[in-house]
Amino acid sequence: MPERRTRSAVATRAAILDAARARFGTEGYDRTTMRGVASDVGVDPALVIRYFTNKESLFAEAAEFELHLPDLHDVPTDQLAAVLMPQFFAVWENDGAFLPLLRAAAGSPRAAEAMLQVFARQVAPALAAVAPDRPDERAALVGSQILGLAFARYVLRVPPLADMTHDQLVRWVGPVLEYYLTTEPR
Repeated sequence: MPERRTRSAVATRAAILDAARARFGTEGYDRTTMRGVASDVGVDPALVIRYFTNKESLFAEAAEFELHLPDLHDVPTDQLAAVLMPQFFAVWENDGAFLPLLRAAAGSPRAAEAMLQVFARQVAPALAAVAPDRPDERAALVGSQILGLAFARYVLRVPPLADMTHDQLVRWVGPVLEYYLTTEPR
Protein backbone atom coordinates (compact mmCIF):
# COMPACT_ATOMS: atom_id res chain seq x y z
CA MET A 1 0.00 0.00 0.00
CA PRO A 2 1.47 3.42 -0.95
CA GLU A 3 2.45 5.73 1.89
CA ARG A 4 -0.21 8.33 2.51
CA ARG A 5 0.86 11.94 2.97
CA THR A 6 -0.60 13.71 5.96
CA ARG A 7 -2.09 17.08 5.27
CA SER A 8 -2.09 19.98 7.61
CA ALA A 9 -4.76 22.61 7.18
CA VAL A 10 -2.67 25.04 9.22
CA ALA A 11 0.41 24.49 7.03
CA THR A 12 -1.61 24.73 3.82
CA ARG A 13 -3.26 27.96 4.95
CA ALA A 14 0.14 29.40 5.91
CA ALA A 15 1.59 28.39 2.53
CA ILE A 16 -1.32 30.11 0.78
CA LEU A 17 -0.69 33.29 2.79
CA ASP A 18 3.04 33.19 1.98
CA ALA A 19 2.31 32.73 -1.72
CA ALA A 20 -0.27 35.53 -1.62
CA ARG A 21 2.22 37.90 0.03
CA ALA A 22 4.77 37.11 -2.66
CA ARG A 23 2.24 37.61 -5.46
CA PHE A 24 0.81 40.83 -4.03
CA GLY A 25 4.36 42.08 -3.56
CA THR A 26 5.49 41.39 -7.10
CA GLU A 27 2.28 41.74 -9.10
CA GLY A 28 0.25 44.15 -7.00
CA TYR A 29 -3.34 43.73 -5.93
CA ASP A 30 -5.03 44.06 -9.31
CA ARG A 31 -2.91 41.51 -11.19
CA THR A 32 -2.82 38.91 -8.40
CA THR A 33 -5.38 36.16 -8.83
CA MET A 34 -6.53 33.50 -6.43
CA ARG A 35 -5.88 30.96 -9.19
CA GLY A 36 -2.25 32.14 -9.42
CA VAL A 37 -1.80 31.90 -5.65
CA ALA A 38 -3.29 28.39 -5.68
CA SER A 39 -0.95 27.39 -8.49
CA ASP A 40 2.07 28.64 -6.52
CA VAL A 41 1.12 26.40 -3.61
CA GLY A 42 0.01 23.45 -5.73
CA VAL A 43 -3.56 23.40 -4.47
CA ASP A 44 -6.92 23.72 -6.12
CA PRO A 45 -8.24 27.33 -6.32
CA ALA A 46 -11.38 26.14 -4.50
CA LEU A 47 -9.23 25.53 -1.42
CA VAL A 48 -8.02 29.15 -1.46
CA ILE A 49 -11.64 30.27 -1.69
CA ARG A 50 -12.59 27.90 1.13
CA TYR A 51 -9.97 29.43 3.44
CA PHE A 52 -10.27 33.08 2.41
CA THR A 53 -13.63 33.51 0.60
CA ASN A 54 -12.39 36.15 -1.89
CA LYS A 55 -9.34 38.11 -2.98
CA GLU A 56 -10.09 41.04 -0.67
CA SER A 57 -10.15 38.76 2.37
CA LEU A 58 -6.98 37.04 1.23
CA PHE A 59 -5.25 40.39 0.78
CA ALA A 60 -6.49 41.72 4.12
CA GLU A 61 -5.04 38.76 5.97
CA ALA A 62 -1.82 38.67 3.94
CA ALA A 63 -1.29 42.36 4.68
CA GLU A 64 -1.57 42.03 8.47
CA PHE A 65 1.54 42.43 10.56
CA GLU A 66 2.40 43.69 14.01
CA LEU A 67 5.18 46.12 14.78
CA HIS A 68 5.17 45.41 18.54
CA LEU A 69 6.27 48.95 19.32
CA PRO A 70 7.18 49.42 22.99
CA ASP A 71 5.72 52.00 25.35
CA LEU A 72 7.89 55.07 24.81
CA HIS A 73 6.70 57.16 27.76
CA ASP A 74 9.81 56.62 29.89
CA VAL A 75 12.38 56.40 27.09
CA PRO A 76 14.92 59.26 27.16
CA THR A 77 14.79 61.43 24.04
CA ASP A 78 18.28 60.51 22.94
CA GLN A 79 17.39 56.79 23.14
CA LEU A 80 14.19 56.83 21.07
CA ALA A 81 15.83 55.65 17.87
CA ALA A 82 17.82 52.96 19.68
CA VAL A 83 14.54 51.61 21.05
CA LEU A 84 12.44 51.99 17.88
CA MET A 85 14.84 50.94 15.13
CA PRO A 86 15.29 47.31 16.28
CA GLN A 87 11.51 46.92 16.14
CA PHE A 88 11.48 48.22 12.57
CA PHE A 89 14.40 45.99 11.57
CA ALA A 90 12.58 42.96 12.98
CA VAL A 91 9.48 43.67 10.89
CA TRP A 92 11.43 44.53 7.75
CA GLU A 93 13.66 41.49 7.93
CA ASN A 94 11.63 38.81 9.69
CA ASP A 95 7.96 39.45 8.95
CA GLY A 96 6.73 37.99 5.69
CA ALA A 97 3.92 40.52 5.32
CA PHE A 98 5.69 43.88 5.43
CA LEU A 99 7.89 43.95 2.32
CA PRO A 100 5.27 42.58 -0.06
CA LEU A 101 2.80 45.11 1.31
CA LEU A 102 5.34 47.91 0.89
CA ARG A 103 5.99 46.87 -2.72
CA ALA A 104 2.29 46.55 -3.46
CA ALA A 105 1.45 49.91 -1.83
CA ALA A 106 3.42 51.72 -4.51
CA GLY A 107 0.91 50.70 -7.17
CA SER A 108 -2.26 49.65 -5.41
CA PRO A 109 -4.71 51.90 -3.58
CA ARG A 110 -5.87 48.90 -1.51
CA ALA A 111 -2.32 48.08 -0.44
CA ALA A 112 -1.63 51.74 0.32
CA GLU A 113 -4.76 51.86 2.47
CA ALA A 114 -3.64 48.72 4.33
CA MET A 115 -0.27 50.34 5.01
CA LEU A 116 -1.97 53.52 6.22
CA GLN A 117 -4.12 51.46 8.59
CA VAL A 118 -1.04 49.87 10.14
CA PHE A 119 0.44 53.34 10.53
CA ALA A 120 -2.73 54.79 12.07
CA ARG A 121 -3.37 51.83 14.38
CA GLN A 122 0.17 51.06 15.56
CA VAL A 123 2.77 53.71 14.74
CA ALA A 124 0.99 57.02 15.32
CA PRO A 125 -0.34 56.15 18.81
CA ALA A 126 3.05 54.86 19.97
CA LEU A 127 4.85 57.97 18.76
CA ALA A 128 2.22 60.32 20.18
CA ALA A 129 3.41 59.24 23.63
CA VAL A 130 6.63 61.21 23.21
CA ALA A 131 5.56 64.07 20.95
CA PRO A 132 5.46 67.38 22.84
CA ASP A 133 2.91 68.74 20.34
CA ARG A 134 1.44 68.05 16.88
CA PRO A 135 1.67 64.26 17.23
CA ASP A 136 0.05 63.56 13.85
CA GLU A 137 2.54 65.68 11.94
CA ARG A 138 5.49 64.28 13.88
CA ALA A 139 4.35 60.68 13.36
CA ALA A 140 3.84 61.31 9.65
CA LEU A 141 7.39 62.67 9.33
CA VAL A 142 8.83 59.66 11.16
CA GLY A 143 6.71 57.40 8.95
CA SER A 144 8.02 59.05 5.80
CA GLN A 145 11.60 58.54 6.98
CA ILE A 146 11.07 54.93 8.03
CA LEU A 147 9.10 53.88 4.95
CA GLY A 148 11.59 55.62 2.69
CA LEU A 149 14.44 53.85 4.42
CA ALA A 150 12.71 50.47 4.16
CA PHE A 151 11.91 50.99 0.47
CA ALA A 152 15.41 52.15 -0.41
CA ARG A 153 17.18 49.44 1.62
CA TYR A 154 14.99 46.38 1.05
CA VAL A 155 13.12 46.99 -2.20
CA LEU A 156 15.46 49.14 -4.31
CA ARG A 157 18.57 47.86 -2.48
CA VAL A 158 20.33 51.20 -2.85
CA PRO A 159 24.06 50.82 -2.24
CA PRO A 160 25.64 51.47 0.25
CA LEU A 161 22.39 51.75 2.24
CA ALA A 162 21.61 48.08 1.67
CA ASP A 163 25.03 47.14 3.05
CA MET A 164 24.95 49.25 6.21
CA THR A 165 24.70 47.49 9.55
CA HIS A 166 21.85 48.11 11.94
CA ASP A 167 24.16 50.11 14.19
CA GLN A 168 25.25 52.32 11.31
CA LEU A 169 21.64 52.98 10.33
CA VAL A 170 20.69 53.84 13.90
CA ARG A 171 23.61 56.29 14.09
CA TRP A 172 22.69 57.96 10.78
CA VAL A 173 18.90 57.87 10.90
CA GLY A 174 18.37 57.98 14.66
CA PRO A 175 19.07 61.71 15.11
CA VAL A 176 16.59 62.49 12.33
CA LEU A 177 13.86 60.45 13.99
CA GLU A 178 14.57 62.02 17.36
CA TYR A 179 14.50 65.48 15.77
CA TYR A 180 11.13 64.79 14.16
CA LEU A 181 9.69 63.52 17.42
CA THR A 182 10.97 66.07 19.88
CA THR A 183 12.38 69.27 18.40
CA GLU A 184 10.34 72.41 17.90
CA PRO A 185 10.15 73.21 14.16
CA ARG A 186 11.75 76.48 13.13
